[in-house]
Amino acid sequence: MNVFEQTENGDLVELVKAAQQGDREAFGQLFERFERHVLAIALRRLNDFAEAQELCQDVFIQAMTKIQQLRQPEAFAGWLRSITNRMAINRVVRHGHDQPLDNEVLEQNCVEEQTPLEFALEDERKVRVREGLAQLGEVDRETLEAFYVRGQSLLEMADAFDAPLGTIKRRLHVARKRLAKHVEELVAV
Repeated sequence: MNVFEQTENGDLVELVKAAQQGDREAFGQLFERFERHVLAIALRRLNDFAEAQELCQDVFIQAMTKIQQLRQPEAFAGWLRSITNRMAINRVVRHGHDQPLDNEVLEQNCVEEQTPLEFALEDERKVRVREGLAQLGEVDRETLEAFYVRGQSLLEMADAFDAPLGTIKRRLHVARKRLAKHVEELVAV
């Protein structure tokens, strides 16, 4: 089971609450628990181990400085994943794309984590999500794209949409539910 998908999170919630109160040891335990998963996401996004390690450190520094802003301690894993994805996207945008590698070097260093079936299922899910997005209203689609595609924070979205933060949170919540409903309908067909 992926750490990001754990359902037994009682001790996780306690660690997060302690870290929010300034307990560095609790944050250290969170770091130990999530470091591998943050590194895996970073590596998948950046395709460079050294860059991924550096990003992993930056993510945990960001998380440590912003942990008081996390209102729902049980959402720590998703919050950390979101930080990782956003920071990885920002790093790629700032640094541009790397030069292509020689095929021999690529084959020696490439590790496939997914089977061909998993790749096919992932592609199918992407198609369903795109189809679901196309069925959404403009506000829902723009809200989801701003958060997930462009990686905007809720505050950035509030500025861009000229709406209060609470409205943005509600829009994002409602848009997710509507997208899930459309995706379920596409699967049922």
